[in-house]
Amino acid sequence: MKKLIFTLLAASIVACTPKVNDLATSMPIETNIDLVNVKNDMVHVSVDPGRFTAESINFYIPKTVPGTYSNNDYGQFIENLTAYDYNNKPLQATSVDVNTWKIDNATQLDRIEYDVNDSFDTEGEVEDPVFSPAGSNIEANKDFFLNLHMFVGYFDNLKEQSYLLHFKHPSGFEASTSLHKATTKAQEANTDTFLANRYFEVTDNPIMYSKPDSQTFSVNDIEVTLSVYSPNKVYSAVSIKNEMEKMMKAQKTFLGDINSTKTYNILLFLGAMEKGDPTGFGALEHHTSTTVVLPETMPKEDMVKTMTDVVSHEFFHIVTPLTVHSEEIQYFDYNNPKMSEHLWMYEGVTEYFANLFQINQGLIDEQDFYDRIATKIQNSKRYNDSLSFTKMSKNVLVEPYKDQYANVYEKGALIGMCLDIIIREESNGEKGILWLMKQLSKEYGMDKSFKDDELFDKIVSLTYPEVRTFFNTYVIGDTPIPYDEFLNKAGLTFHTEAKETGFFLNGQIPYIDVNPQNNEIFVRKTALNSSMKALGLKSGDVIKSVNGTEFTMENIRNVIIGSMSWQPETEVNMVINRDGEELTLKGKVGSPSIEVDKIAKMETTTPQQDTLREAWLKG
Repeated sequence: MKKLIFTLLAASIVACTPKVNDLATSMPIETNIDLVNVKNDMVHVSVDPGRFTAESINFYIPKTVPGTYSNNDYGQFIENLTAYDYNNKPLQATSVDVNTWKIDNATQLDRIEYDVNDSFDTEGEVEDPVFSPAGSNIEANKDFFLNLHMFVGYFDNLKEQSYLLHFKHPSGFEASTSLHKATTKAQEANTDTFLANRYFEVTDNPIMYSKPDSQTFSVNDIEVTLSVYSPNKVYSAVSIKNEMEKMMKAQKTFLGDINSTKTYNILLFLGAMEKGDPTGFGALEHHTSTTVVLPETMPKEDMVKTMTDVVSHEFFHIVTPLTVHSEEIQYFDYNNPKMSEHLWMYEGVTEYFANLFQINQGLIDEQDFYDRIATKIQNSKRYNDSLSFTKMSKNVLVEPYKDQYANVYEKGALIGMCLDIIIREESNGEKGILWLMKQLSKEYGMDKSFKDDELFDKIVSLTYPEVRTFFNTYVIGDTPIPYDEFLNKAGLTFHTEAKETGFFLNGQIPYIDVNPQNNEIFVRKTALNSSMKALGLKSGDVIKSVNGTEFTMENIRNVIIGSMSWQPETEVNMVINRDGEELTLKGKVGSPSIEVDKIAKMETTTPQQDTLREAWLKG
């Protein structure tokens, strides 16, 4: 906040004729975020934009941000927003919608102040919660997990203005972020100041404040910092550093000369799985960092595997959309977003790379890779397989397309695989989709975007007519992909076999879910295992009790853990609610299993198939 001391006459002159160096268009927007005086899991924020010449302006908190592909209305977490004039008196600030406030008499505006709630606390209370890695955690004197699009807003026509971000933090806390620290003349104790050159850099650089637990290592010429918050100290940065370093070095070897950053930060928040802890596990990409949210209760082997999968996915985003992207992403509109039709590339190819590099660099064997592909094929069939992928992508923020979004990680990755096989086949194994992405990176780049409707033409000009046919038929068109035809080219074939599962869990994937509106536990819309089917369970059933124990949020963990010791002869008595009718289901557990597609090498292959397969997996 500016400190102005003038005589009454001088103040009147300034009010009528703003000083050039005091205008909002000529100075950084200063934002103060107080992490010390926290009340009810809220932090106080003050924003000083400089002096306006317009009579009214709008202040915005984003409706959506890049990488989330959903409207989350982050303004819902703002409370007590007040605008003040230079005499410290409130100005009229009218709420236009949940994310927008109109300030009248803006020539008199000195600053805006407001409180911000965290999102983790609300995840179990709302139907469509913010994805945890895009959200925030506010725990006084413990941890602050801050995606800054929830805390810092922007003004009309000032998204390209620089920001000075001042954080007042508890003693002993350190910041983990890719933001660059700024030097100020009078830096207060326990206060950090960071510089963002424009609003995009504010939203693109999350920050975590906690007691320091970080490890730094080099991946070729990239300095990587891994920061961990584990409330019960189950994990530390050093406990998983070696695995992360090995994985990221393999990624960089796979990528070769693609390099858009010199530093990279991994912010890992581990939830204790208690009330108020996050449940939207996964990660969110940024240009030079990623936020990751996982349960602290994961065994070490599962933690490393999950971190390998999700962090590698986010790191591969340095290729697309962070380097190769359309105008819709280059000039992203936070409150009236226009979506690109190329999610097949942004998320699909990225997810494909996150799996391909592991077989390419020897982190997994061929059968593991084939199993991953088979699982994606099976998962993709849960969605509308006769829907144009580009149409879904362009309209992903609205129904009925938004419910199809998660297919970008299944069918989107498979689109990348099929393109890879086509390009490999047509180039006699010399080129693949990684080669293609490198060509696109050279053509475009972080500061040069493509027109959304011109990308397919560009790709075809770099590759082969067969790629055009594939796009027209299976990506723009609505024909389901015949995966067996593409896999056959590489000497692979499908077969089906039974896979053992738990009663309530298939590995880490649950067969049940919780309704956030009433905390009822219900059977998900998915392929049920053999024991659930034999008992008579159906998708949508609400489970009220299991063997006389109420099935509630309070004891769900105990019931699930108890089910892991069930034997085939164990009797199960389950009370459910189906379409308003209470039913009792009884039976023996049996041996839970599901039918899964498997991919394996054909008994007899041709030299051409073997050559293509080798180039595809190891080229």
